[in-house]
Amino acid sequence: MTELVAVDIGGTNARFTIATVKDNGAIELGEVVTLPTHAYASLRSAWEAFAEKLGRPLPKDGAISFAGPVDGAVLKLTNSPWVLRPALIPSMLGLDRYELVNDFGAVAYAVSRVGPEYLQHICGPDEALGKEGAISIVGPGTGLGVAQLHRGHRGHITVITTEGGHIDFAPLDKLEDQILQRLRTRYRRVSVERIVAGPGLVNLYEALAAIEGRNVAPDIDDKELWKLALSGDDVLASAALDRFCLSLGSVAGDLALAHGAWSGSVIAGGVGARIADHLPISGFSGRYTAKGRFEARMAQIPVKLITHDQPGLLGAAAAFAEKHCR
Repeated sequence: MTELVAVDIGGTNARFTIATVKDNGAIELGEVVTLPTHAYASLRSAWEAFAEKLGRPLPKDGAISFAGPVDGAVLKLTNSPWVLRPALIPSMLGLDRYELVNDFGAVAYAVSRVGPEYLQHICGPDEALGKEGAISIVGPGTGLGVAQLHRGHRGHITVITTEGGHIDFAPLDKLEDQILQRLRTRYRRVSVERIVAGPGLVNLYEALAAIEGRNVAPDIDDKELWKLALSGDDVLASAALDRFCLSLGSVAGDLALAHGAWSGSVIAGGVGARIADHLPISGFSGRYTAKGRFEARMAQIPVKLITHDQPGLLGAAAAFAEKHCR
């Protein structure tokens, strides 16, 4: 049995727990402590605060999920003053072994670990994800995370993180042609993240309002807009949500094609959880499978939504276990 500190670092909060990797490979997470990044000068300060809350010395193993690329000498969070220098992590945090993984790579590792009770069926055949082969993972949140999980023989897994959220947005009907035209006046290049992410709902809402000649409040808050859209109390917000789900279906299907993800697709991210009940009754499925000559093949792919409440922590611990506990 191995105990380790698992940390999921985002721009707003850092979540800490003690994870246990059992001899059979199973992972258990302890109580989660959430610390706001703005309240601490550095990861080391927050690490020490977690140790104080825990009331005992921390394990000498650690796993860190970080919201950004992890292949540089100096890592910075977009919305936080924290700076990480991977080479100094062992000495600064008192670790003998550690694993550092991109936050969406951690989600992919979490997908490799969760049972069917944490995978809500969205569309396609209502069956488990394939035991071998590629699985495409797409997560709309503040941005759009994309990763690939590959399951090989004897349980070996490979996780590939990507910047798939920054591929070009491709309109598929006349209304989306107009939406793209509107967004081009605001952005030099319109990526799918401008549509299929939390703030993308505002882009859709404002574009639809302009197309219909409606006046809407300037600088509308995207969180408030999501509430309106999901409640159905605002017609235009509901229409923007419908467009969001259509585009998410198109993007998830395109990425499944690009990844060769015949073993399955998984939707993740904070926005994914928010629309979990809406996706199965939206136009997501039709757009996911509408891939021309591959439509029949796409219809055979099971599409799930991960419902685990701490995929970043679970995935960080799983990444550590894959490297150090096999």
